[in-house]
Amino acid sequence: MAPVRIAFDKELVLSGHFLLRHLEKAELRRLAAAARLAYHKPNEIIFQKGDPGDSMMAVVRGRVKICSHSSDGKELVLNIIGKGGLFGEIALLDGQPRTADAVALEETDLLVLDRSSFMPFLSERPAVALQLITVLCKRLRQTSEHLEDTLFLEASSRFARALMRLAEVFGRPAPNNGLTLDIKLSQQQLGSLVGVSRESINKLLGEWQRSGVIAVANGHITLLDRGALEDIAAVTG
Repeated sequence: MAPVRIAFDKELVLSGHFLLRHLEKAELRRLAAAARLAYHKPNEIIFQKGDPGDSMMAVVRGRVKICSHSSDGKELVLNIIGKGGLFGEIALLDGQPRTADAVALEETDLLVLDRSSFMPFLSERPAVALQLITVLCKRLRQTSEHLEDTLFLEASSRFARALMRLAEVFGRPAPNNGLTLDIKLSQQQLGSLVGVSRESINKLLGEWQRSGVIAVANGHITLLDRGALEDIAAVTG
């Protein structure tokens, strides 16, 4: 079956992005002329650690996994970027190689801004540069939190925090004040996200389902008792 390809108005996409929505129409037109659209199939590698950092991407449709791998093949999921999110900004700004891998989790369309055209544009617009700095600061805070969680928290607390973070980005209302994660991740992927084994994730999911904290159906996790999940997340090692 052929992949579903969707036509996008690049200027319209840019005008709706938080980083660029305040630009004048002429500025948007100039940037749109230099941008390009890229389609990626599920599980397709977008770039790998060490690749040249010659562009930044905005997710138009789909979701992207940012991850790293150890020498023995173990995966650590650093972030999941959804619609409207940016990635690749670090290498774009300093011109150095990519710091991690980026992989499409599903059919994904990206708006690609090449360094050669975006850096001159950025130097002329301090307001956009400040917005991008805010994005970088948020990434740094997320990295620090991830490291602290790994060092100081038990697996159950790390997983509870991860579910709540995912809910902030991908949550949609469910019955009885629940919140369903509008994203499908395997137990292996969830384990990679918090640095624990698939077996541990399976055990925790089972325990929390039996106690009514969550529900799992058709690959989607619903947070039923967010108060209980917050209590679990607060437990330190």
